[in-house]
Amino acid sequence: MLLRVPDPVDVPAMLAINNDFAAETSPLTMPALHDLIGQGFWTRVAGAADAFCIALDQDATYASPNFQWFRARFPRFVYVDRVVVARGAHGRGLGRMLYRALTEAARESGHDRICAEINAVPPNPASDRFHAAFGFTEIGRAELADSGKTVRYVSLSL
Repeated sequence: MLLRVPDPVDVPAMLAINNDFAAETSPLTMPALHDLIGQGFWTRVAGAADAFCIALDQDATYASPNFQWFRARFPRFVYVDRVVVARGAHGRGLGRMLYRALTEAARESGHDRICAEINAVPPNPASDRFHAAFGFTEIGRAELADSGKTVRYVSLSL
């Protein structure tokens, strides 16, 4: 299956998939999704928008407290804002395919780390396993007052 830059016709499906997993990712509106795609260092979809990844780099103007946590600590990084696989596409390796391609793109552009956050409260054991399998390690934690979530900050050195 090929990864590709999303077409405008993919965006409604991306929004639906994202909001189906809003507890794990955070909900988005159509304008917010367009903004993220527009700022993306690397945004790809798999298949008929069966999965997607949006990653930003340190130059993004993103107010997310998680992104800002990394920005305060690292001068250069790639931040995975979200990687989402549709329920019907689980188990097909799409998330791994997206992360492999993102890792290659980050290396090629001279980045030395990929960062992400994983919910600790509520727990997200699937994301814990997924990121651990790629070699991500925990580098911090934070309680997000506005959401009631606690997140683990993870990083992969390239």
